[in-house]
Amino acid sequence: MRIAKIKIERYRGIKECEIYLTGRTVLVGDNNIGKSTILEAIDLVLGPERLSRSPVIDEHDFYAGEYLDKEGNPVEINIEVIIVDLSDEQQRYFRNHLEWWDNENNLLIDGPPPESTDKESVVAAIRLGFKGNYDADEDDFTGRTYFLSPKKDDGTYEPFRTKDKRVCGFLFLRTLRTGSRALSLERGSLLDIILRLNELRLPMWEDVLKQLRDISVAENPELGISGILESVQNSVQSFVPSDWADNPHLRVSDLTRANLRRILTVFMATGSIRDDGTEYAAPFQHQGTGTINALVLTLLSMIAELKQNVIFAMEEPEIAIPPYTQKRIIQSVSSKSAQAIFTSHSPYVLEEFDPSEILVINRVGGKLTGVPAKYPPSVKPKKYRDEFRRRFCEALLARRVLITEGRTEYDSFPAVARRLQELHGEEYKTFEELGVAIVNAEAESQVAPIGEYFRKLGKTTFAVFDKQSDENRRAIESAVDYPFEAQEKGFEDVILEGSKGEALRRYALMLVNDGDWPSHMSAQKPTETIPLDDLKKALREFFTKSKANGSAADFLGQCSKDEMPEFLVSIVKSIQVIIEKRSKR
Repeated sequence: MRIAKIKIERYRGIKECEIYLTGRTVLVGDNNIGKSTILEAIDLVLGPERLSRSPVIDEHDFYAGEYLDKEGNPVEINIEVIIVDLSDEQQRYFRNHLEWWDNENNLLIDGPPPESTDKESVVAAIRLGFKGNYDADEDDFTGRTYFLSPKKDDGTYEPFRTKDKRVCGFLFLRTLRTGSRALSLERGSLLDIILRLNELRLPMWEDVLKQLRDISVAENPELGISGILESVQNSVQSFVPSDWADNPHLRVSDLTRANLRRILTVFMATGSIRDDGTEYAAPFQHQGTGTINALVLTLLSMIAELKQNVIFAMEEPEIAIPPYTQKRIIQSVSSKSAQAIFTSHSPYVLEEFDPSEILVINRVGGKLTGVPAKYPPSVKPKKYRDEFRRRFCEALLARRVLITEGRTEYDSFPAVARRLQELHGEEYKTFEELGVAIVNAEAESQVAPIGEYFRKLGKTTFAVFDKQSDENRRAIESAVDYPFEAQEKGFEDVILEGSKGEALRRYALMLVNDGDWPSHMSAQKPTETIPLDDLKKALREFFTKSKANGSAADFLGQCSKDEMPEFLVSIVKSIQVIIEKRSKR
């Protein structure tokens, strides 16, 4: 069982949206772009407890807060979810509502002709909907879920009830919000779900309530409260019959079963030892955030094992959890669920997904789109796993991407930006502050295709490259938003010809004095009196042979602004100006 398609209209920040999901999907994109809204929309349709909340929706759930149109008529929130890969049991249960979905074309088949449904790519599906609107007569907001097939003679649809939703098995873990109630017995908590899946009924409520009622509080006459309560009783009885205000006394509370469900929670040892040698226990929600998340995920795994056929939706599993645990979470949840849908800002999480399972979310003018990342141009799966994966994932999480032609540029530009910010913080920002990720194309021929790839994913793309032929330059200029071409053929020449001689000499002598000048280049070892041209020749060979060590970036990191190549400084400033201007639109 999995969600194949979700369509959203006028819900929160989404005016319209139509996206397709795989068996395992991670949604990536900027903050407040709509990733969590997608999961909340699914929960409105499939969440067994969702419609029991009051209110189901409110003014702020409508796109731009508009729940009435210009004529004063109610505006509707509409959400449609198509579920496929139904088990035999689910197909029997939903038999009156089955439609047919073509996995190959991501298309719902209009009608059930045998020649279409016999195709291997065509599977049974159910189509479900949520409709929410403002009810003027009740002066309140309403929401309901229903099957979208078949339509009744009167034009309405059969309701999709809580018992139907439990057959689908959707679980939504919100960021940091479930932890505080995960181990309570409140309706819909994770512990409550586990108890219900085990068909356990707890006959303890009356016993607990009776014990609380029987606890005496402040009845010691020395406290003085008993005397005050007796005076209250005597005063009241002067106005009402004596048996109306008989024997007032304090009790712990007037708790009901519902109160107890919310209040009862699991206590856990904290590791703190009291003076009497016993270990202090605190409520579950008072544990560390990492512990809460790990335990919540343990409960989710238990639910998946009990239910067998479940769709998990999870916001940001990386919160307060170290990278190796993030990876284990993704692996565990994915292996135990029919479908797993995540949102994330962590490259460690993204590394666990094939690029085709990463859905890049963008929104323009209220229209939200989701584009599968897929493999970058000319990057084979093995190379992706071994070399490219981390920086690719970081670029997917960024709003802006700078594509460099080679390793030296890849190391040098962030070093220049950091150094300028360090020296002139009021004028310059680092690429991290600007939200720019850097990708090494590793060849001049790959700058254009990789630039085009990221631009199609909705990223603002910059590219820096050596002097090109007219044909190559035109290809790059058409593929990226902002191209920057050097006038030298090699980037080492950009550094050596553009930097001040005293900075080059200072760096070279530092290498010699620190014992870092390569022994195989002893014949070219720099000295105080070495001619500048000879020094540049020696450093050119040094930079070329030590690309992997980031030596060019080290050099730039010890320069002043005036000692750096003007070409590098101007590009860093230009990128900052472009981003700041676009941000003000």
